[in-house]
Amino acid sequence: MEDSGIKKQNWDVKETELFLEILKELDMKKCLDGRKVRNTKLFKVAHRRMTAAGYHRSVDQLKFRWKLLKSAYYKFKREPDSPAPTKIQGWWRYEKTMIAIMEARRPLVAAGVHSDRNDEQTEDSDGDASMLPWPQHCPDNTSQSLDLIVGMVTIKMDPEMDSQLKIGFIGAGNMAFGIAKGILSGSVLPVNVKVSAPSARNLGRFQELGVAVSHSNVEVVCGSDVVFIAVKPHLVPLVLTEISQYVTDRHVIVSVAAGVTLATLEELLPENAVAIRLMPNLPCLVQEGALLFARGSHAKQEDGTLLRSLLHHCGLVEEGPEAWIDIHTGLSGSGVAFVYLFAEALAEGAVKMGMPSVLAHSIASQTVLGAGRLLRDSGKHPAQLRSEVCTPGGTTIYGLHTLEQGGVRAATMSAVESATERARELGRKSAAGSRK
Repeated sequence: MEDSGIKKQNWDVKETELFLEILKELDMKKCLDGRKVRNTKLFKVAHRRMTAAGYHRSVDQLKFRWKLLKSAYYKFKREPDSPAPTKIQGWWRYEKTMIAIMEARRPLVAAGVHSDRNDEQTEDSDGDASMLPWPQHCPDNTSQSLDLIVGMVTIKMDPEMDSQLKIGFIGAGNMAFGIAKGILSGSVLPVNVKVSAPSARNLGRFQELGVAVSHSNVEVVCGSDVVFIAVKPHLVPLVLTEISQYVTDRHVIVSVAAGVTLATLEELLPENAVAIRLMPNLPCLVQEGALLFARGSHAKQEDGTLLRSLLHHCGLVEEGPEAWIDIHTGLSGSGVAFVYLFAEALAEGAVKMGMPSVLAHSIASQTVLGAGRLLRDSGKHPAQLRSEVCTPGGTTIYGLHTLEQGGVRAATMSAVESATERARELGRKSAAGSRK
């Protein structure tokens, strides 16, 4: 019996229409026409989106399907009065979309590239001739239109389509390092990442990743498209005041400072600047983080898509309203420390009962890791998994009874509440400081 999650082998109308819409979106956002739909990276992106929709085709199958559609289109153009091409079943269903893709003649700006070039003979090329290098120096206001011409909108939509995306970090602490490691696990190249910090204390580990380092925040901003502000909350106003005049509409500014609100960020940045507030946590260092972000008033959906694509190697990445960010700080940012405290207590309990400390701490860490992965991957509620461990009159229920007597549940809830309130308090202080 056929798996209901996998579509049938023959291409049906809905599958082909979805495929064409994906190609149209990806290609048109790149300011090209359909003759330029030939880049392997583009088909890889289309492959992921098709798979997410339940259509399991290989990249080669997608490319071959596009070849047939283009062949039908060219036949139609050469012989408009002839019967509809028969090579593609139901060609008339796709005729309108194919014409829209193939004949939306948008200007190309790279040297030697012309929108009227017939690429029927270069279908399999993996070239990317339409890409221009990114500016290496601070742009002035008159250069902002160039950003649109060279495809900044496309890169925000799909960074994997251009490994030349420039990423900057202001601040070189653990959060910046964890995020950088995750980003470098994707398509962004180390040569396109730069980090600044006032001292060299934390810069060595970035250099080991092949990342350029600097003591100039302005240098980082001028050479970047996405800038992560990864400094202590009280330093954010100082940093944004310093870099504000260099932020243009090609930049996406992402703050990971606890408690600093989007309103504060937008107040300190130029008008209409794209700002996103992100709260990661320490396990980003091992690419098992939990990250939540909220978009500012000028950040578009494609900016969120860009951030998700950049960060997906860091762990779980979710978007929500800003009101959730402080809660996430208490739950996951601070929650990591709560888990460490519990793991330490587990190990010390075993030491009390006679187990060597090193072994006890090793087993405790593995217990926390295994429990977390099972909780995440099973999709079950924690209470259900807990009940599956308990047996009537067994060891676990006795231990849980003791924990309940100690108020572990109430204490944990209060800890999340306290951490959340502190994050909100930091936000109020940051807002007040930015108005002084």
